[in-house]
Amino acid sequence: MANPNRFSLVDPAKSPVFYGYFILVVGTLGIYFSIPGQTIGVSVFTDPVKNALGLSRNQFSNAYMIGTIISSLLIGRAGIWFDRYGARYTAFFASLLLAVALFLSSWSLQISDLVKNTLNFESAVVPFTIMTLLFFLIRFSGQGVLTMASRNMIMIWFDKNRGKVNTFSSVAISFGFSSSPLWVNYLIEGYHWDGAWRIMALALLVFSVLILQLYKNRPEEHGLLPDGTDASGNTSTQKVTEEKKQYTLQEAKATRAFWMYGLILAFNSFFITGLTFHVVSIFGSEGYSKSEAISIFLPASVVAITVSTIFNYLSDYVSLKLYLYLMILGGILASVGLLLLSYPMGVYLLVAGIGLMGGFFAVLNAIAWPRFFGRNHLGAITGKIMGLIVLASALAPPIFSLCFSTFGAYKLLGYLGLAFLLFLVFGSIKADNPQ
Repeated sequence: MANPNRFSLVDPAKSPVFYGYFILVVGTLGIYFSIPGQTIGVSVFTDPVKNALGLSRNQFSNAYMIGTIISSLLIGRAGIWFDRYGARYTAFFASLLLAVALFLSSWSLQISDLVKNTLNFESAVVPFTIMTLLFFLIRFSGQGVLTMASRNMIMIWFDKNRGKVNTFSSVAISFGFSSSPLWVNYLIEGYHWDGAWRIMALALLVFSVLILQLYKNRPEEHGLLPDGTDASGNTSTQKVTEEKKQYTLQEAKATRAFWMYGLILAFNSFFITGLTFHVVSIFGSEGYSKSEAISIFLPASVVAITVSTIFNYLSDYVSLKLYLYLMILGGILASVGLLLLSYPMGVYLLVAGIGLMGGFFAVLNAIAWPRFFGRNHLGAITGKIMGLIVLASALAPPIFSLCFSTFGAYKLLGYLGLAFLLFLVFGSIKADNPQ
């Protein structure tokens, strides 16, 4: 077997405490460093970048959507790379690719001008095409590969205590993501949009060195077992690890659980992304102000963090099927809230619904897949699920916009959401743990 510590000075076998706790911290940091590739990290750049490139808001949004859709089609391949090469190399090259994409994005205006002058072609097609390609690289490497590799690595290093460690990771990421628009905007105001992207790129280059040193693929490669058991010690843990069936992607796709859990996660991504993109318009159509529209995210975040904290901890002892139905309930509350948004009760239902969905998303997207299908093919399985989630997030803004431009309201999305969730209610009856 190849040296698992190649290029690294850190040996987990010599750690005075279980190295999985270091994995927990550095893996959480890896997800945090994916912010430049997440919607919350890109959205702050929308106005300054589109204005500099001479793109309309619709053109910029469509470039983002197309780049994200292309990304969703290739993330499944990245999951196979994860299974083949491990978290270290997959995350390392994802971090490097994201850094390169951000550097190129910071020079997008100069690249656009160069292409226009070379081709003698003055058209918005040039910056639109350039940003579509750059958004593909940013979304694929950041939201897709770096996030997937970091989260999967944490889950591989734990088994019985996955829920407990995911509590720490989920809360830290929630606070980190919610605060990120503040420091991203600070960088843009202080160093212009191109300087902000260059600073982020440099930070990712530094972090890629940490990945190579501190990321480790599997505890077994270092004479350890998940949760901190030494391979020569607790035989009961060894037995539990060996008895779990290791599903391939094709075997996982043949189960009801794969699709029902994957579809509710995709619905959460669709609904919350569409709501976030059009929140001012959605609330404005019902007579609310911009400040009232934006104010829903703080209480929703409180609900999400509370739910994820409590139910992550309990997930080590409770069936995840209960969580599936509670997440579906959150979707129902959010859909009804959208229908009744003209009433105060509708706002409360919407906040409670997206908070519930967000909280259970943090639990199920991390815990369900290794528990249901094992760890050997976790990359391929989560890569396919990540593709569904990213595709849903890409389609949401234009579908929300089309609904409003066609019908003059967003209520149709509430009805469509309820119909889809009703399908999940009945489809999930037999969505049991395949193990």
